Amino acid sequence: MKANWNRREFIKKSGAATLAALAAGAPVSSLLTGCGKGRKIAADTSADTVILLWLAGGMAHTETFDPKRYTPYENGLEGNRVLSTFESFPTALEGIRFSDGLQSVGSVMDKGTLIRSYVAADMGHILHSRHQYHWHTCYEPPQTVAAPHMGAWIAKELGPKNPVIPAFIDIGQRMTVGESEELKAFHTAGFLGNEFGPFLIPDPSQGLESVRPPVGMDAKRFEKRNQLYNDLISKSAIGDLGSDYQKESLKRSMEQAYMLLNSPEAKAFDLSLEPKEVYDVYNTGRFGLGCLLARRLTEQGARFISVTTEYEPFMGFDTHENGHTRMVGMKKMVDGPIAQLVKDLDKSGHLDRTLIIVASEFSRDMMVEGRPDAKVQEQVNQPDILNDMKFYGMHRHFTDGCSMLMFGGGIKKGFVYGKTADERPCKTIENPIKIDQVHQTIYHTLGIPPDTNYEVEKRPFYTTPDGDGKIVEDLLIKV
Repeated sequence: MKANWNRREFIKKSGAATLAALAAGAPVSSLLTGCGKGRKIAADTSADTVILLWLAGGMAHTETFDPKRYTPYENGLEGNRVLSTFESFPTALEGIRFSDGLQSVGSVMDKGTLIRSYVAADMGHILHSRHQYHWHTCYEPPQTVAAPHMGAWIAKELGPKNPVIPAFIDIGQRMTVGESEELKAFHTAGFLGNEFGPFLIPDPSQGLESVRPPVGMDAKRFEKRNQLYNDLISKSAIGDLGSDYQKESLKRSMEQAYMLLNSPEAKAFDLSLEPKEVYDVYNTGRFGLGCLLARRLTEQGARFISVTTEYEPFMGFDTHENGHTRMVGMKKMVDGPIAQLVKDLDKSGHLDRTLIIVASEFSRDMMVEGRPDAKVQEQVNQPDILNDMKFYGMHRHFTDGCSMLMFGGGIKKGFVYGKTADERPCKTIENPIKIDQVHQTIYHTLGIPPDTNYEVEKRPFYTTPDGDGKIVEDLLIKV
């Protein structure tokens, strides 16, 4: 923080921030009207909490949950022969194999559903941030209004499960790397208002720092700052130009944060309280510790939690070179923590009411950019003949066959949905599923009706475009 700000500069900066919120973060009450206010959350819900485990950067389905014929590397290898660069192994599901390195996740697949037929949108030139925006909001960018993140919809419609724990928590994504502005565009509640936006924890190992005052600030001083904040709201651009909805939303955001600071539940953010043997299983990096924090927050009554491997261009699952080698490291990062989260929540009895989703924005292939019938501009120099190990792996973006996992929350156990071709192009050939179906199925488990919408700019804005998202009934346990 800049140490030598004067009072005038501080007020100027805070005024600019509130104007930005007025423009993009919170709705004007005259433009935002709940439609069907008499609607009720369904009584027969199957989930109370959602955990999204986001494998950011484009996880290759043929290298993870949908392996094809294995071809070992050798100099002079024809690239088109390579479908998978890892051998496969049997999982807990009879006849279903995963790629080597995911043995732990494979061992818990009798507790969940494997989807092998997610088809990402065709949006022309492929950009990670655009597809991530689409996945998280269900709306293709650009939009004339700020579309809410799925977590914000859930926070708005259901409210906090525990009034002290933030309803929407995002773990692991820094907003200072790569396409930072594009990432911020969907890490928001959009027109729903700031109070429904994400509580950001970039580093889960420092989660406790997120819920306590800075060093040197006692409770009395913090109370004075809280009062100053309320005074600034009333005297700022929001106070002059904002609606009552906006002003109240900003105040409630601060009140919720203040309530958390003074609550016993704040200990849920302290990973040092975990037994060492448990901590070590999860400690594969920030993603693994994020899964541990998600488990602790779920047990304390969180509503929606996103944990990400973090999107940073050319890092993580964004494997534009050395694809095979880098996938070895990524699997070590995610395999143990995902499986342990499932097992821990199952053991504690929380899994039945917690929906866990493992997903990525799209897949990868060595030879096809986009999809076979809708190829887009090549972004990777992939030689036809491989004479360097760095070209061995899945480097291009592939949108026609992606894998997802779902556990708990009314989802079938030991079930496989969809299929991709066994030969290139390894595209979806059975039961394609698109993002509006994914979203509507998630909302259904929580009891959020498909006609949920608000009037923005004199038109209804639904949880899925035009409210047309359909539930994938085959994924759900019939009751």
